[in-house]
Amino acid sequence: MAEKTRVSWVFDVISPFSYLAFPRLAEVTQHAQLELVPVLFAALLEHYGQLGPAEIVPKRRFTYRFALWRARRLGLPMHFPPAHPFNPLAALRLIIAAGSDRRAAGAVLDAVFRDGRDVSDPAVIGELAQTLGVSDPQSALSDPAIKQRLRDNTSWAAARGVFGVPTLLIGDELFWGHDAVDMALDYLRQPADFADADMQRADTLPVGVARRTGQQARS
Repeated sequence: MAEKTRVSWVFDVISPFSYLAFPRLAEVTQHAQLELVPVLFAALLEHYGQLGPAEIVPKRRFTYRFALWRARRLGLPMHFPPAHPFNPLAALRLIIAAGSDRRAAGAVLDAVFRDGRDVSDPAVIGELAQTLGVSDPQSALSDPAIKQRLRDNTSWAAARGVFGVPTLLIGDELFWGHDAVDMALDYLRQPADFADADMQRADTLPVGVARRTGQQARS
């Protein structure tokens, strides 16, 4: 029996689209061996010199409304936390301390976007830790090894070209966003369909014009 393809799901609990994509991971596991990779989205933004959706005022409103609309279309309950963006570090470290598995990620994502809880609140983290069997969350979340694992995960993702969350990583191929799960599943089933002439041309399409920024635009 052939070994299943290895797929990495790169995510941050700050993203409502991680919550929307999460239920579909069960479909991915039918075709692949899945690993979950919690990362700090803010560090990816910094790596690429990008603004996050919530940092662009009109995009912020649309993003939240789109996520709510999409959740309703998918039949998923969704309630935003008291504030967004929020500090996700404790929640991400808790997921790592609990094994970086689907149970841990699902519990935290549900707390944030199904129940609308504030995971930057130590009391909420304490409750989640108890649910996930992390007996001493204060020690676990301050453990240098846990902190380093999150940094390593984020650096690994950036080195592989991951620029946003959630992203499914299959070999060298990136499938970004909750709406790219079907594309990833098609790739797992029929990778040859992604190697035709049009796909290859898209890989090497020349840049026709580059937007000037900063001093270039003023000169």
